[in-house]
This record gives sequence, C-alpha cells and structure tokens, in this order.
Amino acid sequence: MALWVEKHRPATLDKLSFHQGLSEHLKKLAGSGDLPHLLVYGPAGAGKRTRIAAVLREIYGPGAEKLRVSQRVFETPSRRKLEISFISSNYHIEVNPSDAGIYDRVVIQDLIKEVAQTQQVATTSARKFKIVVVHEADALSRDAQHALRRTMEKYMTNMRVILCSTSTGKIISPVQSRCLLVRVAAPTVDEVVDVMGQVAKKEGITIPPPLARQLAEGSKRNLHRALLMLEAAYVQQYPFAETQPVVLPEWEAYTKDIAAAALGSQTPARLMEIRKQLYEVLAHCIPPSMVLKVIALHLISEVDEALRPEVARQAAFYEHRLQIGQKAIVHLEAFIAKFMSIYKRHAMATD
Repeated sequence: MALWVEKHRPATLDKLSFHQGLSEHLKKLAGSGDLPHLLVYGPAGAGKRTRIAAVLREIYGPGAEKLRVSQRVFETPSRRKLEISFISSNYHIEVNPSDAGIYDRVVIQDLIKEVAQTQQVATTSARKFKIVVVHEADALSRDAQHALRRTMEKYMTNMRVILCSTSTGKIISPVQSRCLLVRVAAPTVDEVVDVMGQVAKKEGITIPPPLARQLAEGSKRNLHRALLMLEAAYVQQYPFAETQPVVLPEWEAYTKDIAAAALGSQTPARLMEIRKQLYEVLAHCIPPSMVLKVIALHLISEVDEALRPEVARQAAFYEHRLQIGQKAIVHLEAFIAKFMSIYKRHAMATD
C-alpha cells in the first residue's frame, strides 16, 4: 500500500496546487518544442521532483511514466568497478551520481554520452531528444560538473539535461550559464494546509483546521514531510482531536536529546557519550547537514540571547566543513565540542 505522499502526487502540471505561475511557464517551455537545459532548485519538500516528472509527462505523454529500474557497471580509471542504479523510461533517464562518491565524473561522462549517442527509441515521439535528470546536482564534484558542461555543449542536439538541487551555490558558473534557472520556492503554511485538506478529502477523512496548521508549521513548510506527518497522526489517532500532539520523526527527537545532553554537562565523558549517539543517527542514513541543523536550532533556542550569534556562527562554520570534508562524524563532534567550550566559558563568566 502506497504512502499518501506518493499515492496523491500530482501527475500533470495542471493538477499542481501552488505556484501556478511557475506551472504555466513550465507548460509553455514543454510545449515549445525546444526545451533548454534546466536547473531546478529550491528547498526540500517544495515539489521539485514532482514538477520535473510533470514536465516529462507534458513533453512525452503517459509513456514517460512507464519507469524501470536498471543497473549499470562503470569502470574507473583505476579499473575499479562501480554499480550504479538508475530509473529510466524510453524517453528519459534519472540518475543520482553522488552515489558514486569521488568517481561521479565517470558516471556523468559515460552515462550522458551513451544516452546522447542513442537515437530516440519511440519514433512516434514528437521530440527528437532524450532527457537526463540529475538529482542532487549540488553534491557533484567540480570535476564532474566540468565534465557535465562539456557534455552538455557537445550533445545539445540529441539530449537535454535537467539538474535538480537544493541551491545554486555549489553549481559552477559555466553549468549555470548553460541552463535556464527555475526556482521552486517552499509553499506557504496556508498552501500546505490546503494540500493536506485535499489529501484528507480524497482519503475520506476530516482534519480540524487547528491540527492542520499545527502539522504545517511543524513540517517547516516541507510538503513531503507534512503529508507523512498527517498520515502518522491518522495512524496514531482517528478521529482527530484539535489538541492532538504532533509526532516528530524518531530521529529528530533523538537528535534533540543529543543537544539536550550537550547543554546538561560539558565534560570529556559526556562528549564521548554524544559521539556514540551521533554514530547511531548517521548509521540510520540521516543526512549529516540535517543532524547539524536540528542540533544547532535546538541549542540556539535554549541558550542565553547573548550566546546565540556565536552558536549560529559556529554552526555555519562546521556546516561548511561538512560539505568540503569526508567524515561527517569528525565535524559533528567538533561542533559539539566547540559548543561545550563556548557554553561552559559563558556560564563561568556569568557566575
């Protein structure tokens, strides 16, 4: 049985509930016959992937929804074999090259070259080009992005690239200049409430407006997360109560416990305990940047106002270290240690 967030995902641009102006713009681009390369960016849960899928359907019709999962083996310059999974149809292919780590350049070059050199399978298609969708494009190495730039230039006649990322900050300028930038902003709280109301109606349930707003605010305007929270609340208790507590994801509650532990005691022994807890979170595949964000926000909300700017500055510093470093645990632990040092020094100065 599919989750509600997948079951009620809009399939066409006309069915999207918010950013109507953007939907109309994408519809005109899809119908123009000469789609440019696109860079679709915006925060998590804003609907980037849904819009990309709707654009593909607008261009190729229902055939773009007939997906299959395939594996392909790539060979690195050092003769190492890499097996990468991707989703494809007769008209497009979706890949996440960040799965290949430092060898993402090999995946980008070989896969896109292969797709671009292959003629369109369905001769009845009105479009002569295929589309390569690259998810998490901001996680690509600079070498992979330079390879992508050259490939985009060389095979423009047979292939289009749609890049999907949370921001443009890590996308190099030559790649950005070859794409049309499409920003998908996070929906407002009212728009999230409206979408939850539509999903609830389709499921034949009633949700009180105060609870819907509480869920929307608790999701931080992340529509994907809001629908998951709505389904979790339905499983927990139905009929709904207006004062029903919002259930946080288990990993988030656990991460907040880590922040509380750092506030409770600032000793080497406590730091060693927190290291084990951080390992536990990372072992469950929670993104390190998300872990750092939750911890930092909880710490900022609990410390004295005079200390908040310094905690925020350190969080930004170690988030940058996370992006350019290799082992996430090192930078997360370093942030906790730095916070403990700042917090204890402040506490001793105010005593």
